[in-house]
Amino acid sequence: VGALGRRPDEEGTTAPRAPRPETPSDDVIQLRDEYYIRASSSLADDRTLVLKQGETFAVFDRSGDIQPVGLGQQGLYHDATRYLSRLELRVEGERPILLSSTVTDDNALAAVDLTNPHLPFHGERALAQASIHIFRSAVIWERVCYQSFRVRSYALETVRLRLSLMFSVDFADIFEVRGMERPRSGKRLEPVTDGDSVWFGYRGLDGVDRQTRLLFAPTPSELRADEVCFDLLLAPDAEETIGLRVACGDGAVAERRHGYEEAAAASIAALSSRTEDACFLDTSNEQFNDWLNRSAADLRMMLTETPQGLYPYAGIPWFSAPFGRDGIVTALETLWVAPSIAAAVLRYLTATQADEERPESDAEPGKILHEARGGEMCALGEVPFRRYYGTIDATPLFVVLAHAYFERTGDKALIEEIWPNLVRALEWIDSYGDCDRDGFIEYKRRTPSGLVNQGWKDSNDSVFHADGTLAEGPIALCEVQAYVYGAKHGGAALADALGDARQAEEWRSQAETLREHFEQSFWSDEIGSYVLALDGQRRPCRVQSSNAGQCLLTGIASPARAAKVAATLMDRGSFSGWGIRTVSDTERRYNPMSYHNGSVWPHDNALIAAGLDRYGLKEPVLRILTGLFDASLFVDMNRLPELFGGFSRRPREGPTLYPVACAPQAWASGAIYLLLQACLGITISARENRVLFRNPVLPPFLEKLRIRDLRVGESVLDLELRRHPNDVGIQVVRREGDIEVVIWK
Repeated sequence: VGALGRRPDEEGTTAPRAPRPETPSDDVIQLRDEYYIRASSSLADDRTLVLKQGETFAVFDRSGDIQPVGLGQQGLYHDATRYLSRLELRVEGERPILLSSTVTDDNALAAVDLTNPHLPFHGERALAQASIHIFRSAVIWERVCYQSFRVRSYALETVRLRLSLMFSVDFADIFEVRGMERPRSGKRLEPVTDGDSVWFGYRGLDGVDRQTRLLFAPTPSELRADEVCFDLLLAPDAEETIGLRVACGDGAVAERRHGYEEAAAASIAALSSRTEDACFLDTSNEQFNDWLNRSAADLRMMLTETPQGLYPYAGIPWFSAPFGRDGIVTALETLWVAPSIAAAVLRYLTATQADEERPESDAEPGKILHEARGGEMCALGEVPFRRYYGTIDATPLFVVLAHAYFERTGDKALIEEIWPNLVRALEWIDSYGDCDRDGFIEYKRRTPSGLVNQGWKDSNDSVFHADGTLAEGPIALCEVQAYVYGAKHGGAALADALGDARQAEEWRSQAETLREHFEQSFWSDEIGSYVLALDGQRRPCRVQSSNAGQCLLTGIASPARAAKVAATLMDRGSFSGWGIRTVSDTERRYNPMSYHNGSVWPHDNALIAAGLDRYGLKEPVLRILTGLFDASLFVDMNRLPELFGGFSRRPREGPTLYPVACAPQAWASGAIYLLLQACLGITISARENRVLFRNPVLPPFLEKLRIRDLRVGESVLDLELRRHPNDVGIQVVRREGDIEVVIWK
């Protein structure tokens, strides 16, 4: 991601652990002090249902339950705290049978169909399996999770039935859920029940009182502090509905009397209204449309209201917070289809730009945010991520995004508004960023609890030499120099637009000096690519990595060397068949199951594809798009996760999943748009009122692509692209305004 603050493999942490079940269910085996899932249990299926609204999100299992098993990530969360850690439905004490479950196409609702198991001792006679249907649905709105249980009988006789829900609350900080041990925590208050509700409270060490309240309708038959029961009498074809509200926060939140239907309607309306400036894409391939539509829905869900606009939070469950690098990359990926995302990202990162030195959070004047988090542990400084700046690349990428946004929209007013912040970012690059004054930007953490590595590959073993030894800082990453090159040229173009020709010339000169220095220091004929990094002794890390592919993004590489990088990235060592690996399988630290040393990341591949398109290298762009599209056919709900394993593609098998990958993840969702942009070679200039297609190509599985409501300034276009054997035809279906469409072949 980006990165959270700390990955399970970083210094000072333990691996993620499952919280201990208060009362192990029949699906869980207890051996001494350890808990395991029965192989026959549906809990062995790790697929989940995810909902998010604002700062609140939920991770359910496929039955709609919250189970304290597995990796322990299931729960209802608000502002980096888990407000509900267990919610298990039982029918006559038995776990119901799952028929099907899904999240709706717009990500507004979770829907689960369940039925009863065979109940041999049900009153005077047995109740046959599948006599009762339970439709369970959930929605999140304004810090409340609403659930509805619609119970219908298909039995031939009247049935007495007991439905029960077991629940518990732990108020665990998200870092605790991930596995960090705390020396002490706040005070758990005694639960309070009052007929139709139960209240839980926690007084944190940060002085904040956190409350969870569960409210039931109708009034339950029994209610305790860990279980609620409803005794139903169902005639044939009769139906009863049970409602549950789980409120995160204070009493005022809990007492809101929204009904389920009202909350669902509000959630649907809010999601549909986001990115209203976005164009609409669809193709002749319905399977590709499934990937496209899920990506669009996930992006809408991850957009979260901030004072500066809708910011794309990074990922669920571990990174549901604003991350600088992730937000910028997501904005770049989606810029051509939804430029409003970039505007909000620029405003938010401007508002949170560091204005002083704070070593405990790696902050320096002009530096752009890495991440900002809520929660008790951040508030107390137990982790440094309340507002943390340990990233080397977000600052130059901030300038790159500002320039790209201006070219796309011509929004000079926003550039003028944030111009002092852009200048400060470029000044940070030349001062704090280049701490040893060698002309390259490098990093070394200033707080012992911060990130060891501060590029996008931020696990502690991601930067190493050919023999596998870890590089010691300060470390200059190859792709970061390319970002700086892009920032200097982008800053120069913006300075020209604002009438400062002298500053523009200075930054252009610096960029060209950097290019020459970069080519001399980072190229390696031995590996046929740019080295991963230079360590603190300026020794090159001669490792074939995807980082070199990202060097193509801003044009710092010469055309001849760009072609060599492409060849290296697309050979069998680097290209798995699903995508480009983070490091080649020939490298000493290659591990296809690792986080950064051999896995495949969709956003990484999309950025590389954009760089390849810059140099006119279309064939590898098509291979990357094809690999990721094929992967989308195998993953749950066509949702590409944050990353997946780097194992070579095997016939008739899907990609190997990474067990703790975030899904959805904003920049994984945005990858499809940048991949399509790279295929089409599309650049949009509102200042020139022009849409340019440079050597457009489409893969064989896309015969037709339709683009509707493409807005460029005051103009609007509808376009239809058709694939021919050696060409792509482009037809203007609708044109409003004085907009030019140019095709360069």
